[in-house]
Amino acid sequence: MKEVIFALMTGFIVGLVFAGFKLPIPAPPAFAGVAGIIGIYLGFKVMAWAGPMLAEFFK
Repeated sequence: MKEVIFALMTGFIVGLVFAGFKLPIPAPPAFAGVAGIIGIYLGFKVMAWAGPMLAEFFK
């Protein structure tokens, strides 16, 4: 949980710096982009979990 809090704080500070210098945000500006990133992460985790089972199934 500590990693999540540090990541959130770091992202918040980076967002403040980018806004302060009037730079474009270094992340997807819309919720759809954020949802895509979450989907990529979840797909990676599911494949890491199901990959060994699939390998055994197709053996």
